Amino acid sequence: MRSQNEILAYATVLCPHPATFMTVIFNNIRVVLCQTSHPGNIGSTARAMKTMGLNRLYLVRPKHFPDGEAKSLAVNAGDVLDNAIVTQTLEEALADCHFVIGVSGKERSLSQQVMTVREAAQEVKTIASHSQVALVFGTEMSGLSNAEADLCNLLATIPANPEYTSLNLAQAVQIMCYEIRMAVTTGELHYPEKPVELATQEDLERFYEHMREVLEHIGYINPRAPKKLFERLRRLYGRTHLEKEEVNLLRGILTLSVNPKKHSKY
Repeated sequence: MRSQNEILAYATVLCPHPATFMTVIFNNIRVVLCQTSHPGNIGSTARAMKTMGLNRLYLVRPKHFPDGEAKSLAVNAGDVLDNAIVTQTLEEALADCHFVIGVSGKERSLSQQVMTVREAAQEVKTIASHSQVALVFGTEMSGLSNAEADLCNLLATIPANPEYTSLNLAQAVQIMCYEIRMAVTTGELHYPEKPVELATQEDLERFYEHMREVLEHIGYINPRAPKKLFERLRRLYGRTHLEKEEVNLLRGILTLSVNPKKHSKY
């Protein structure tokens, strides 16, 4: 059996671009909801999935589907609902899967392996790079039945307040999908950070001198003994990594605080 590193290396050769590799993994993962009672939970699940990059939804004997409430709560994830596959049994939904994880918060007497969703996400990352993986969720009221749990290779649980572990179905799906995304990706922002120009040391010294003059003018510091207080102010601003524009803003405030009619260009 290949090690995790060997599997990932092999998949990377087949799909050298990180985005392509990520797509392969996400396309090999399906979310399976068993006997969902409330159509709104199906819509919210679709939205939770799409925000994390997953799109394969299986519904086992849903009470109401298709349904307008599901469509409404899916918001812009209507395509996930449109492509959802409805089955009559869980066995049908899992027929072509190679690995099945049941997400459950209940303590059971079964001998199955139980791990946190974060640990389970690492298993998903490895196996979904080359095989079909299912994430199975039970009903809103009682979660996975023992018979449904028997069809799973392992159980994943969300570490929660032991005095109140109840989670909405779509919330549980969101957490599991989030953990998978964090395992598969590097967790980078989905948009580039706006580059900023930091203030130079010269900018800062001019600001400090300006601030000292204003504080003396208003009587906040004693010009004969300003040292200790002003050192604290320098340290305060020095910790903030001020941007050039921010320094200009502060100096504008200083200018207008002593001369309201004057608009300085610093």
